[in-house]
Amino acid sequence: MFRRTFAIILSGVLLVTAFGVQHVLAQTANETQATEKIRAKVQKIGVGSNARVEVKLRDNTRLKGYISTAEQDSFTVTDSKTGSTRTVSYADASGVKKQGGGLSSKSWIILGAAVVGAVVTWIIVKPALSDGGTQTRGPC
Repeated sequence: MFRRTFAIILSGVLLVTAFGVQHVLAQTANETQATEKIRAKVQKIGVGSNARVEVKLRDNTRLKGYISTAEQDSFTVTDSKTGSTRTVSYADASGVKKQGGGLSSKSWIILGAAVVGAVVTWIIVKPALSDGGTQTRGPC
C-alpha cells in the first residue's frame, strides 16, 4: 500500500515538475522576445528632443516625454515639461509608441491624390454622362 501511494505521488511530482519547467522556459523566451522588440522600437525612434514617446510600464504607469539616451539594457525618458528624467529597463517596459504619430507625409500625399482624383472625375465624367457629352452648362 505504501509503495503504491509513494509511486503515485512520485509520478505526480515528476509530471508537475516537467510541465512547470517547460512553462517557465516558454515564459522566459516570450519575455526575451518582447524585450528585444521594445529595444528595436526604441532604436528605430531614436534619441533626442524629436524622439517623443509614450512608454507603458509593466505596472501600468505611463511615461511621456522624449528619449534622451538609449543604452544596451535601458533607456532614459525625459519629461519635456518638468525636465525630470527616468531610466527605464527594457524588461520593465511593456510598450513604447511614438507620440503624435498621426498620418505620415506619405499618407497625406496619397489622401490628397485620392481627393483630387475624385474631384476631377466628378467635374469631367459626370457632365459627360448626364448631358450626353454636351457641356452647355456647368457641372450638373
